[in-house]
Amino acid sequence: MTVAATTLKYQIVNRRLGLWLFMVSESMIFLALLASRFYMQGTNRPAEVNQTLGLIITSILLLSSFTANRAEVAIAHGDRSSFLRLLLTTIGLGLVFLAGVVTIEWPEALHFAPPSTGYGTAFFALTGMHAFHVLTGVFILALAFLKGRRGGYTVDDHWGAEASIVYWHFVDVIWVFVYPTLYLVGS
Repeated sequence: MTVAATTLKYQIVNRRLGLWLFMVSESMIFLALLASRFYMQGTNRPAEVNQTLGLIITSILLLSSFTANRAEVAIAHGDRSSFLRLLLTTIGLGLVFLAGVVTIEWPEALHFAPPSTGYGTAFFALTGMHAFHVLTGVFILALAFLKGRRGGYTVDDHWGAEASIVYWHFVDVIWVFVYPTLYLVGS
């Protein structure tokens, strides 16, 4: 192994460690918000929570995780056109998720769970914090897309694409905890 290859290997190990430490710290924020939901409201949930919309937006986000994974596999195998197509699909699905939360779910929730109530506070804090993370994830994926379009990734060095997609998976996993906490737990 050459010196350059060894250096790249250790750089990637350090980058991955840094990304994981960042995601653990972000997880603590969500853990505090999830705990606050139960502290403030117990397992009570308004009956008007839009279960159908919750399931639809969750499905969209989970599908985006699949397309992101396929994009990562594509760039790791040097298939730039599939990487770009799948990453653009992931970005589109992320934007559809955001639109569902911000333009449909939030206006509905204002009627049955205003932020002045315990559930409303938890609902808007959790979905707002998550929406912000989705928005930053879309932005980071867009940067990876632009770099990929310029030919900035190789089979051996595609850290930017990998990191943005790992972050996207993190955002999806967080929603896997937020969704049942807000939409399913309680009556």
